[in-house]
Amino acid sequence: MNLFEFDDYLNSFLCKENFLPDPSKNGIQIQNEEPLSKELKTVAFAVDACEESALIAVQNHADVLVCHHGLFWGKCSPIVDSHYKRISTFIKNDLALIAYHLPLDANNPYGNNFGLAHKIGLKNTEQFGFWHNMKIGVRGEFDSPKSIDEISLLIGKHTHTEPQKFSFGKKQIKTVGISSGGSSDLTQQAADEKLDLFISGEFSHEDYHLAQELGINVIAAGHYGTEITGVSLIKEKIDKELALKTIFIDLPTGL
Repeated sequence: MNLFEFDDYLNSFLCKENFLPDPSKNGIQIQNEEPLSKELKTVAFAVDACEESALIAVQNHADVLVCHHGLFWGKCSPIVDSHYKRISTFIKNDLALIAYHLPLDANNPYGNNFGLAHKIGLKNTEQFGFWHNMKIGVRGEFDSPKSIDEISLLIGKHTHTEPQKFSFGKKQIKTVGISSGGSSDLTQQAADEKLDLFISGEFSHEDYHLAQELGINVIAAGHYGTEITGVSLIKEKIDKELALKTIFIDLPTGL
C-alpha cells in the first residue's frame, strides 16, 4: 500500500469532502519522495504535527505520520523559522504527513467526540453542535443521572487530565453534549438544546459568565486530552484491518 492508497483508505470513512470549510488542509500534506512506488510499512500517530513528533516518528522508522493538527491551515504561510524546522524534518527524513482535523472530530465511531461519548458511557448518541453549517460534536445521555464529579472522573480516565468543572446547572446530570478541543463557543448551542452538561477541551474566559447565566454545567478536559481519542481509535482500526506496524506518539501539552 502506497501513500495515496493509504490516504484513500482513511478518507473512505473520514470523508474530508464533507468538511470543505475546515481551515485544515485535510489529507496528504507532505508526500514521500517516491509516493507511488514506496510501500508503507510503519505508520505513526500523534495529535500534533511538530518537530518533536516528526523526530520520534523518524526514530521509529515510520513512513508517515497521521495527526489531528497538521502544518497547513488556511492561506499559505512562508516556510521560515519554526515552520521551516517542522517541514524540513519531514522532507529531510522522507517522512510523509497526513492530517484530518474536523473530519476526525465529527466521525462516528472513530472521531474525538463520538469516541469519548462511547468511552464514558453515553447512550442514544447523535450529532450536535454546528460550526459553519457542519455538525462536529455529539450529544447523548447516561442510563442514570450522575454528578459532575462522577463524570469528571470518568472523563479523566480517558483524557489523562484533571478536568476543570464549572457547576452552573443541575446537580444530577443526564443529557450531555461534547465537542473537543477549543469549542467553548458551542456553550450557547448546548444550552439551547436543554443539555445538562457541555464537555469541551477548553473553556474560555468569555464563556464563563455566559454558562453561569444560562445555568449549564461545563467540563473542560483539555484540548490535547480530548483529542487523543480519534487518532488512537484509528490506530486500533488499522491494527485490525491492515498489515502495517503502528505507533502512537503521546506528547501531552497540559493544555
